[in-house]
Amino acid sequence: MELPKSAEIVIIGGGVMGASTLYHLAARGQKNILLLESEPFFGAGATGRCAGGVRYQFSTEINVRLSLESLPMIERFKEEIGQDVNYRQCGYLLVATNPRDEETFKRNVELQNRLGVQTELMSGDEVRARLPLMKFEDARAGTFHQKDGLVDPNSVVMGYIHAAQRLGAKAFASAGVTGVRVEGGKARGVETASGWVEAAAIVNAAGPWAGVVGEMAGVRLPIRPIRRQMFTTNALREIPSDFPFVIDFGQSLYFHREGDGLLVGMSNQNERPGFDQSVDEEFEMINFEAGMARLPLLERAQRAAHWAGLYEVTPDAHPIFGKTAVDGFLVVAGFSGHGFMHGPAAGKLMAEYLLDGKFHTLDVSALDLARFEEGRLINEYNVV
Repeated sequence: MELPKSAEIVIIGGGVMGASTLYHLAARGQKNILLLESEPFFGAGATGRCAGGVRYQFSTEINVRLSLESLPMIERFKEEIGQDVNYRQCGYLLVATNPRDEETFKRNVELQNRLGVQTELMSGDEVRARLPLMKFEDARAGTFHQKDGLVDPNSVVMGYIHAAQRLGAKAFASAGVTGVRVEGGKARGVETASGWVEAAAIVNAAGPWAGVVGEMAGVRLPIRPIRRQMFTTNALREIPSDFPFVIDFGQSLYFHREGDGLLVGMSNQNERPGFDQSVDEEFEMINFEAGMARLPLLERAQRAAHWAGLYEVTPDAHPIFGKTAVDGFLVVAGFSGHGFMHGPAAGKLMAEYLLDGKFHTLDVSALDLARFEEGRLINEYNVV
């Protein structure tokens, strides 16, 4: 299929943000829309390298509300989109091991409960009783919500891509954007290796590469790519089927079932911004040792696989929605590690903004680009 010479809307990025935006525009009846992905496969970037977690447990009202919109869309995905995404509601269990996190957890649960999310606040003893295989003598509190869980990222992306294509939208892989043409303060189209595509509107949904795409249009986006890495183990029969997604919050260390084994990850607090997606073997050993200290069973585990991906981090760990200083050049990026779970709602919101000029489903206008210059940051605590 030959790349079109023009489109009403061009979406840059074939991860969950771009795929969801493409589908929701097509579902609203928008014609002549085009998605461009630089990798050979859709969802092969940050989306395909994430841990697949979805949760309601956040510390700000806007993020909780994004989850309240997005996670039910994932629950209905097979019915509405026609693709099974293997939503496993194992629950997230966040563990606090210091007084500051304990007090913050209490406030977070109050917020979540007020908004209709029935998160449970647990004592340290309740955490230890729920996780008998783990060493959490220092646990002071925990928070748990059963409908948090895991979803297959590739199924979500391809479900949206295929559904959009059935509605007439076009999506091209191996079609990286090399430039954005701006004339008179307005975006006019994009350059690719296969040629120029004229467009009335351009959506930057490039995830960790959104800042690079922004620079092509002369727009500075405060989005930094930060490497995050994880590994999986061989089968561990001792892990119960109801083992939750466990987060040792103070260490940014997490565990969840992956097949018959475990996936283990940890944030490197000294990681510098950059696009390196190779595995840092030295830090992986730090991760493994921290994991063994919490879950001694890992001493007998073998590594099955390991990989690294990129977070797209903003100064307040919240995304950017909507317009920029360049007319017709819009952005939906900067989700700071929770983009996959909010992708369904985010794409719907972008479709509303593009077609109606405002957000209907949820007012995310406070998450605009201008907030960084105007000092309106909204800091998210629950990011690991």
